[in-house]
Amino acid sequence: MASNTIPFRSDQMPDLNFKHIVNLTDLTGIIQHALFSMPNRKEGYCIDDNARALFFTVLACKFNRKDEIAQSLLPVYLGFIHFMQSDDGYFCNFLTYAKEITEHRGSEDSFGRTMMALGFLINEGPSHFAVKTGQEIFAKAYPHVSSLVSIRGMANSIIGICQYIKYHYPDDRKTEMVVTLSDKMIAMYKASKRPGWSWFEPVLTYDNAMLPLALLNAYEITQDEEYLTIGLEAMAFLESKVFVDDKCRPVGNRGWYERGGKPAQFDQQGIDVMAMVLLYQQAFRITRDDQYLQRMQQAYQWFIGENDLGLSLYDTSTGGCADGLQEDAVNLNQGAESTLAYWISHMVVVLGLSE
Repeated sequence: MASNTIPFRSDQMPDLNFKHIVNLTDLTGIIQHALFSMPNRKEGYCIDDNARALFFTVLACKFNRKDEIAQSLLPVYLGFIHFMQSDDGYFCNFLTYAKEITEHRGSEDSFGRTMMALGFLINEGPSHFAVKTGQEIFAKAYPHVSSLVSIRGMANSIIGICQYIKYHYPDDRKTEMVVTLSDKMIAMYKASKRPGWSWFEPVLTYDNAMLPLALLNAYEITQDEEYLTIGLEAMAFLESKVFVDDKCRPVGNRGWYERGGKPAQFDQQGIDVMAMVLLYQQAFRITRDDQYLQRMQQAYQWFIGENDLGLSLYDTSTGGCADGLQEDAVNLNQGAESTLAYWISHMVVVLGLSE
């Protein structure tokens, strides 16, 4: 259980500083990696990060409709997604700095993240033209949702479809798809569940919180109580594994956490914390239980020093975020994934406190 005291107020959070996001972005999109705070152009671009960047700009515009930086960046990231969509509707993931696509089709995870970002754009986008473009890309990709087998691809797609439904409510056909995908996740949960292990897979890896988050989104649309029950049950299980003394300790990617084993403590990644922030925001929106609002804030504070090393990953001088928490230090590279994870979390907390 979270403590009964709200850890901090929004005016105690760092000031807005999108300088590093601007620094990583060119006319093509946001560059994946950084050498310290310098864009590493040798690594090129990926749709994963540009989808996260699109989501970030939607949140930033929701926070401040007159934010000129977010307004100017949004069409860059949306244009990247449009460029990376194949004629068959799928998305390619990686693009070199020389503008060469290096694969025929991206992963299902990257597909789902893109559908999620497009869903938020459609529901909350700041302009009619951006929403219309997002809908066209979404519609072209949508027929492939039913064939997804990756649980993270399904989870992110569920969230995106739920956002779409909110904009086009009611949409019975797409609600049926939410049910189909959610039932697949429920079946995986029941197959994996064991005494002391209430999870969808026999291992905790990355982006874990996106899985119960999908079911809480599905519940909001369908009002199916099983989605709520299992979503909250899985969330409680995850919380029991990634919070120690009211501090967030995401499962480390140096070994993950297999059922029956012990969780890897390092390297901890910002995207896992971002997913926790999004999960608690949704749980609070549905239940209005203050414990989830408090946990959302405690998870966010991982970025600013409330972590195992007591070190801030967010850099106030650059507006960037370190790529991870290692055993004895932070990873000083400030790539797109970690920086966007920070700013998405920041925006979600500020918006959550205003609800």
